[in-house]
Amino acid sequence: MRNPLNSFIEAMPSSGIRKFFDLVAEMKSPDMVSLGVGEPDFDTPWHIREEGIYALTKGRTYYTGNAGLKELRREIAGFLNRHYDLSYDPLHEIIVTVGGSEAIDLCFRAMLEPGDEVIIPEPCFVSYKPCAVLAGATPVTIDLKAENNFVLKPQELEAAITPRTKLLFISYPNNPTGAIATREDLKAIAEVVMKHDLFVLSDEIYSELTYTGEKHVSIASIPGMRERTVVVNGFSKAFAMTGWRLGYAAAPALIAAQMLKIHQYAIMCAPTNSQYAAIEAMKNGDEDIAYMRSEYDVRRKYLLDRFAQLGIPCFEARGAFYLFPCIKQFGMTSEEFAQRLLDEQKLAVVPGSAFGDSGEGFVRISYAYSLKSLKKAMDRIEAFAGSHR
Repeated sequence: MRNPLNSFIEAMPSSGIRKFFDLVAEMKSPDMVSLGVGEPDFDTPWHIREEGIYALTKGRTYYTGNAGLKELRREIAGFLNRHYDLSYDPLHEIIVTVGGSEAIDLCFRAMLEPGDEVIIPEPCFVSYKPCAVLAGATPVTIDLKAENNFVLKPQELEAAITPRTKLLFISYPNNPTGAIATREDLKAIAEVVMKHDLFVLSDEIYSELTYTGEKHVSIASIPGMRERTVVVNGFSKAFAMTGWRLGYAAAPALIAAQMLKIHQYAIMCAPTNSQYAAIEAMKNGDEDIAYMRSEYDVRRKYLLDRFAQLGIPCFEARGAFYLFPCIKQFGMTSEEFAQRLLDEQKLAVVPGSAFGDSGEGFVRISYAYSLKSLKKAMDRIEAFAGSHR
């Protein structure tokens, strides 16, 4: 029988994050501690869950319009305006998607053609490059540096641009580094983008989780950038709604229309009861966000203090819920460090190399866990460091 599989997909590597999840699952140790999952440890707030339940009891189990419930799109537009000074037409410029991941895929497929290049700064989340490749484009990576706070610099962007460059992908606050980009950082990037007539896909799924006291800045709010930018966001991180599978894209109508076309054929619409729950989140969820953000910040500060005490260099992440400590002093690759930490201390972290070549020498630690778990984990890292220095 001939091979039924697409050879291109066969050759694509599996997620480096999933590899370690699978190892943890196989070990089945009652003493296992995992700091690998990028998922809030909070339950979805009750008033949001209640709206999802109410939608089911009222029989709201039918398809919605392809772009999502009009009321939800209006609430998303209001949220973007209220929080990030962005203005979008809810009827023609906002699409409700199955998580932010679908929105990214839609954007790549709607905008990129074979031969196009998309610039992707690394370290970055594992799905970005494969999604670009699946859209037929060529990813061009830029290795970001800890000494630059893992923020893309305009000169780095200039050096990566070729006549085939069409799209720049950015993600702030960043997974895995926790880096944020200031308005000045984004202005400098925007100048290069406009100079070379490029477009931007901005993944802002962690936009509500910043710890500087200042609100998140979207590159779409920089003058001249709204018409060049697709903003992706969602409900998973800010509202602890990962399993509800709901995200959205905000884009100029010209781009949104083509993204919607793909969404119509591939998905139809996002889950209906999730959309009703999300309306409640948009309307009345600001206090929930503030509470969870405050709790994450306590954990973030605790981990930064412990790493400083251990003499393990750690970039001061100011967003998302990850730290990216440097483990080069131990003379191991990131994967070797993570594997030995798992074997010897029953502690799971994700090797930095899973997020691109520039992540080598680092590991990603999620602090979407209780302080009790984080304290236990840091005690194990201290023991591991003491035996391997």
